[in-house]
Amino acid sequence: MSGKEDLRIRSKVISEGVNRVPNRAMLRAVGFQDEDFKKPMIGVASTWSEVTPCNIHIDQLAVEAKKGIKEHGGAPLIFNTITVSDGISMGHEGMLFSLPSREIIADSIEIVVNAERFDGVVAIGGCDKNTPACLMAIGRMNLPAVYVYGGTIQPGKLDGKDVDIVTAFEAVGQYHEGKISDEQLHQVECHVCPGAGACGGMYTANTMASAAEAMGMSLPGSSSTSAIAHSKAEECAAAGKTVLELLEKRIFPRDIMTKEAFENAITVVMALGGSTNAFLHLLAIAHSVQVDLTLDDFERIRRKVPHLADLKPSGKYVMQDLNDIGGVPGVMKLLLEQGLLHGDCMTVTGKTLAENLAVLEPLKENQVIIRPFDNPLKSSGPLVVLKGNLAPDGAVAKMSGLKKLRFAGPARVYNSEEEATQAIMGDEIRKGDVVVIRYAGPKGGPGMPEMLSVTAMIVGKGLGGEVALITDGRFSGGSHGFVVGHVAPEAQVGGPIALLQEGDLITIDSETQEINFQVSPEELELRVKSWQKPSPKFSSGVLAKYARLVSSASRGAVTDLDIS
Repeated sequence: MSGKEDLRIRSKVISEGVNRVPNRAMLRAVGFQDEDFKKPMIGVASTWSEVTPCNIHIDQLAVEAKKGIKEHGGAPLIFNTITVSDGISMGHEGMLFSLPSREIIADSIEIVVNAERFDGVVAIGGCDKNTPACLMAIGRMNLPAVYVYGGTIQPGKLDGKDVDIVTAFEAVGQYHEGKISDEQLHQVECHVCPGAGACGGMYTANTMASAAEAMGMSLPGSSSTSAIAHSKAEECAAAGKTVLELLEKRIFPRDIMTKEAFENAITVVMALGGSTNAFLHLLAIAHSVQVDLTLDDFERIRRKVPHLADLKPSGKYVMQDLNDIGGVPGVMKLLLEQGLLHGDCMTVTGKTLAENLAVLEPLKENQVIIRPFDNPLKSSGPLVVLKGNLAPDGAVAKMSGLKKLRFAGPARVYNSEEEATQAIMGDEIRKGDVVVIRYAGPKGGPGMPEMLSVTAMIVGKGLGGEVALITDGRFSGGSHGFVVGHVAPEAQVGGPIALLQEGDLITIDSETQEINFQVSPEELELRVKSWQKPSPKFSSGVLAKYARLVSSASRGAVTDLDIS
């Protein structure tokens, strides 16, 4: 490139096109001056909102990114998009809107960036759906871009112990069991979320941030730096500089988010023991960049990657603890040394993954959060793909922290989360039962709600690991126990889970990777003939639209799948 004026490609339409006078007049009204029309226009996509601590601070981070862009020769403009709080929407009808918010965030970023003809993007996200949504939009547009994670929350402290939002959900079950008092429950409520940042364990937000860094779409260290750290603001300013360098070097997201980069992301997620939602979101991001990624890829990688991180929800520690001993870069450096990462993958720094990691410090000595390779928590990844006559297209189980690798028991079948909740709270569930919550998939929910409240109640009632839970919905990254989600095909489209009856014997085996129910071919044929597809739960509005468009969970639950 000969000079910075050449960096303006798309924005030339605004500053030099046939309508340049009215276009420029409107931009002058928002602060542009003559020299700004000679610079590349960079959009700063902010997910700031007061509805969740995950995003409460992102307005200030967006300002820092804008400063970084301006100081290094760009013309920045901040725009906003929505977010929802998964924690607040959990356990009631609000959760139906959580996964659809991912599509709306991605669509809105794509719309604004294309309508305004920006030359590049810095996207800043916090809560669970923000990271995948931002990366989906970035992948679709394929403009030079950097993703910045808003950062993790500090752990709360209660009675000398770390507590977090999952503590609160589990405390509800303990309260109903009479194990804690009103005042103890209130104290949990008051201490679990001390300030800004996303939920602190290796839940979905931290999982997807780690995946974004592993893919090379974030600056090194982005995923483990806490929300309130001064270095997070510095990172945003650096991202502003970096996006201009990407534009000058002509490095685009699809140069970075290759098949090998997705394999790196899956490797890191497995080693960290991340959320099952990683399957859903990485499949969706891969779709946006036209990379062929399937559940089989997850399983292929899982078999060779050990589970190393003793992190919540099934372990002891939180993201802040990991950051203190070297963070995600330290883990990636270890994985690279073991030959488990593709070190030649390009990243947003303009350098390869191996080059980035070469100048970073390894994990601290004598730390106890990341296990050595000769003493892992599990010799292979804990996120297991299951298939069988109950889930021909696949289901996902998280097997971290469990002693049992096989579970067999009678089906306790419920057609909604509410029905199952009432049964659990009414002490109708016994050890050995397999709780089935169906018609909760992408189309059936609609919106594929998470089941954190249900799993937390099971744990709170002392049934963790003693009761299995199967759903065509999904689980929060904070869920733990013997849980299987993403069952596909889902009940709403007549998948086998719709044909289950009370008392059917279900077998879940993580070693053979099977999920089956005992039913004769003749009986199954009768059930197929008698099954009637339920009417959609919504006939208008965003959920009706979503249910019509959304794909199977086994394909990422995307809404722009070409089915022609």
